[in-house]
Amino acid sequence: MSRITFLQDLLTSVFTRDGAEAANEDNRSMQALCDALLSERGEMSGNRIARSLLNRFEHSSDEEKLAFFKMLCERFDIDVQLVKSTATALAENNDIDHYSALFSSVEPRRQELFRRLNRITGATDALVNMRADLLEHLHDHPELERIDLDFQKLFRSWFNRGFLVMREIDWHTPANILEKLIQYEAVHEISSWEALRGRLEPEDRKCFGFFHPAMLDEPLIFVEVALTKKAPDSIREILTGSRDIVSVSDATGAVFYSISNCQRGLAGVSFGNFLIKQVAQELSVQLPNLTSFRTLSPVPGFMRWVNKAATETSAEVDDAEQELLHGRLNVVQRIANGEIEAPNADEQQFLKELAAQYLVKERRSDNQPLDPVARFHLGNGASLARIMPLADVYPKGLKQSASVMVSYLYDLDNVISNHENYATHREVAVSDDVRELLGEKKKRSLRAAN
Repeated sequence: MSRITFLQDLLTSVFTRDGAEAANEDNRSMQALCDALLSERGEMSGNRIARSLLNRFEHSSDEEKLAFFKMLCERFDIDVQLVKSTATALAENNDIDHYSALFSSVEPRRQELFRRLNRITGATDALVNMRADLLEHLHDHPELERIDLDFQKLFRSWFNRGFLVMREIDWHTPANILEKLIQYEAVHEISSWEALRGRLEPEDRKCFGFFHPAMLDEPLIFVEVALTKKAPDSIREILTGSRDIVSVSDATGAVFYSISNCQRGLAGVSFGNFLIKQVAQELSVQLPNLTSFRTLSPVPGFMRWVNKAATETSAEVDDAEQELLHGRLNVVQRIANGEIEAPNADEQQFLKELAAQYLVKERRSDNQPLDPVARFHLGNGASLARIMPLADVYPKGLKQSASVMVSYLYDLDNVISNHENYATHREVAVSDDVRELLGEKKKRSLRAAN
């Protein structure tokens, strides 16, 4: 048996073993089950309680789930008075016992409850789904956000990069996994099994998924890849079924054209950086003839920013500049609404310049770009290489980005430095073409300097 197979079998046995948990339903209330689980010392009896509690929650109505979350918030929160007293005791006597007491007091009892629930088979998946239910209630019940913080803290530990396993997915992958690809595709809808086959079976198509050993049948994120001879200018070139299939031996580039996060309950939980770098490295081993790795990415927040900017005025610019800007914003809105079906060269230039401004200059309060896709790729060490108008003229692409798509370049020699500059200084690595769109001078290349 190979070392890799042995380790895979070992992981599988660890995360799928069943502790002989009884299937008998415990009829106590969910509050009583929570109290019992936290007070239970025996693992077997605790597992039976955990199983009953998770089963009860899964089959509860939305109103019952909301009541459960409110109960967790009120009954299993931090004891503020205990925190004060243990903090005072530690200030007076800074020894390990007082430190341990304070450390324990500042953690909500909910977190220990979730950890005990997670001891049983299938509980990790159930808890991820539980958080998905919680997220549905946060808008109307912001007091529950403290429970969401507990979930985020635990999930960031449980789903850190060290636990994730990358696997290639093809047309021969088990059907239950393939079905999840259709279900979870978030960028370019997969309308049927035949459409899925078109994305997996041809030799110029690849797909990779990241899995957690405790959720073996549930991909956390998957990446769809097109092998090409040249960088595409639109998503239609990738998705059309009438294209010429590129031979693997002739392909020189890999284009990551769809990256989908699969679990609603893991929203906002980072799986770490360099996931795409890992895919690129795997492809470079499989296909040494590949020389470029880039994305064909949506710009999902672009039109939200354009529509907001179109209603604002700035005291920092004069009336003529304000009028010019609003005129350009109006052109972009008309493209998004389908009023301008064939933008001319000037209108396409407006699109590119405004998209560059949005992607590079517009920032959140933490100085990261507004666009979520940009944050993902820049955090993974990519650079912003191309901005392409008219690249996505499908209805969704028009609505969210007025047809604009972006190519992020994964230069394997520079992803680490790009990542460090972004993480440390929020510096966005851009190509000379993008820099020119921003009105900045091109950097002289090393070749030109020499």
